Amino acid sequence: MALQVLHYTALKAVISLLIMCFLPIGAVASDMDNDIADIQQEIDRTVWKVFQNAFESMDGAALNSVYADSVLRVTPDGIDTQNQFKQENETRFKTNIANKDKITLDFWFDRRQTTLSTSYDVGFYRMGLTSISGSTQYFYGQFHIVLEIINGQWKIVQDWGTESIGGHPITAEDFGRKLTLS
Repeated sequence: MALQVLHYTALKAVISLLIMCFLPIGAVASDMDNDIADIQQEIDRTVWKVFQNAFESMDGAALNSVYADSVLRVTPDGIDTQNQFKQENETRFKTNIANKDKITLDFWFDRRQTTLSTSYDVGFYRMGLTSISGSTQYFYGQFHIVLEIINGQWKIVQDWGTESIGGHPITAEDFGRKLTLS
């Protein structure tokens, strides 16, 4: 009988220890989920909305401001480690403005992984380019973006984009699978 009481007491102690050890982890995990959601909202506000607004207003300087000073950019045209794309942003928008084009940009996230200092955002975009004649062309693609905190601000440090996956062009149907950020 004394042995049974000892086993029961030991079992009760082990269960109590397990509960005390794992209960705070659940609370910490919940707090971390809230922190991550807050961080992603901050990234949406300080990077993605600025990105979208800069694109639609054809403001190359504003668009380039969401990027770090040094960026790895990969597209079907190649790898840019010299930030040449930033000058191309400025030139392209000047041409669009001169042509009186209008641009719309919508995108959605397929997957996001975020820590307190780094975020990896994968998604799809649709860019509409409307000419002065009123005809609109749509371009679709996928992006993989790495963001980091630099001097207290979220910045894009890696930018990979493509208009096809596995040799198949990304289409309106692919884009239409989810709701856009806006």
